[in-house]
Amino acid sequence: MSSLSRRRLMVAATGLVATAAAPRLLFAQAAMAAAGPFKLEPLAYPANALEPHIDAKTMEIHHDRHHQAFITNLNNFAKDNPQLAEKPVGEVLGNLGAVPEAIRTGVRNSMGGHANHTMFWQIMGPNGGKPEGALLAAIDSDLGGMEKFQTDFNAAGGRVFGSGWVFVTVGKDGKLAIETRPNQDNPMMDGKRALLGNDVWEHAYYLNYQNRRADYLKAWWNTVNWKVVGERFTAAKAGTLDV
Repeated sequence: MSSLSRRRLMVAATGLVATAAAPRLLFAQAAMAAAGPFKLEPLAYPANALEPHIDAKTMEIHHDRHHQAFITNLNNFAKDNPQLAEKPVGEVLGNLGAVPEAIRTGVRNSMGGHANHTMFWQIMGPNGGKPEGALLAAIDSDLGGMEKFQTDFNAAGGRVFGSGWVFVTVGKDGKLAIETRPNQDNPMMDGKRALLGNDVWEHAYYLNYQNRRADYLKAWWNTVNWKVVGERFTAAKAGTLDV
């Protein structure tokens, strides 16, 4: 057998071993990631369900890697600080001063990221319909109607410097407002609730849109599940909405 044939045979055998080992490796990684009180919930729809507006690969990376990283960090913090998992996420984020100083910034970033992304996956989905009832009335009265609301929301998201989020918040008086937050900060840190929000970190859109954040912001409206947003609005006014 020639040296070239031997090399090809060795490469093929190595590939077969790697392929056979891949499921075990993935399972082991998933088991390690799942350890701890904080869990990454699966998407309620296929990763490709939001195409062409958000591609499947972006959804997979964003959910399975970025969100999972926040979960992993939280579980590491919780090993020595189990109280983090004993209270609702909103309560912890609303009183970060009670978190030990040594881990406060890490908890702010990771729990904020966990809350933001949990909301994000929930308020998106295929065939999202349109806002109705009390939600539509609030958009008209508080945000100037759908066209103005979407224009103002997109403009606010475009002005976020670096990485962050643009939200519609629900205040204690039930009023809606468009607000932005840097990094992974969440409105619960200010005593408000996020009705909906869009992630303007580049990892949310860069594979498809590169630096065209404005195009992403416009396309994103096609992914909003208005039924879920309406349910969140009802819960926020009743004081029962957590993340």
